[in-house]
Amino acid sequence: MNEEFIKEPGSLSLLLAQADVADLDILVDYITDNGEGRISLNNDVCARLVKCKARKIYSEEDRSRIGREIRAFGGNTLTNVYRDVRSSLAFGSLLDKVLPDVEAAISYDEVVKDVASHLKVPFDKNEDVLVVESGILRKILRDSFERMSPDERAAVLKELNVADLGMLAPAASAALIAAGRAGGFATYKLALVVANAVSKALLGRGLPFVVNAAATRTIGLVLGPIGMVVTGLWTLADMASPAYRVTVPCVVQIAYMRQKAIVESSSTACTVCGARNDRAARFCNECGEAIKGD
Repeated sequence: MNEEFIKEPGSLSLLLAQADVADLDILVDYITDNGEGRISLNNDVCARLVKCKARKIYSEEDRSRIGREIRAFGGNTLTNVYRDVRSSLAFGSLLDKVLPDVEAAISYDEVVKDVASHLKVPFDKNEDVLVVESGILRKILRDSFERMSPDERAAVLKELNVADLGMLAPAASAALIAAGRAGGFATYKLALVVANAVSKALLGRGLPFVVNAAATRTIGLVLGPIGMVVTGLWTLADMASPAYRVTVPCVVQIAYMRQKAIVESSSTACTVCGARNDRAARFCNECGEAIKGD
C-alpha cells in the first residue's frame, strides 16, 4: 500500500497510482463505453485505454490519463465550451483582456460534488471528498430500499452491521443508512455493494473481487433494486448531460476503490473466508478461524 496515499486518502492521483488493474479496467469501460468510444472522447485516447485493458498493463501515465479523462467529462458542460473558446483567443487581443481566465480542468473534488448535486445529495461545499462520496453511495442504496422486500432490507442491514433489525420499514431503514449509523467496515461494504450493482447494471458484469459468503448473498439480493435506481439515474443523465453517464459510475467506482484501499491499509483478510478484520484481531469475526499474522 502506498504510504503517501494513507497520508492523503482524498488524492485521486495517488489512489489511481496504486489501484488494482481489475479496478482500473472498470473505469476504462465506463470512460470508453465498453470500448465503443464516445463523441467527446479523443479516438487516440480511447484506443490507448482499450489497449491497456487488453494487455492488463497501465503505465504511470496511463493511470494519470484515466484521472484526466474523468475530470474532463466532469467539465464537459458550457464551462468547457468557454474554456475552449478562451484558450483559442490570441494573447493580448481585446477579448483576451476582457474575458476572465479559468483553470485548464476542474478538480476531481468538483466532479464528485457535481455528481452529488445531480443526485440531490446534500453536502457542505467545504466537506471532504470522502464524506461526499459516502453520501452518494448512501443515497443510491437508500433510494433502492423502497424497491426491496423486507428480507432484502434485513440482509443489507445485517451486512452493514446494523444491530436493530427491527427497523425494516423502508423509511426507517433509509433514514438509518442516510445518517451513516453503521459500525465496523460498513462504509467499505456499502461501497462494495453499490459499486458492484452499478457495474452489473451498466457493464453486464460485477466487480472482480473475492468476498465472504455473507457479502456475496447481500450483493446478489440487491442487484435488482439498485439496478432499477441506476437505470432511473440514466434517464436523468440523458435529460441533463450525457457526461453523467461517465461521471456518476466513475465516482461510484472510485469511492469503492478508495474505501477498499483504506480498509486494506488498516485491516487484514481472513485466509479462510476473505472477511476483513482489525489487524489486532486474533480470530475472524465472520467464520471464527484463527487469523495468521502478516
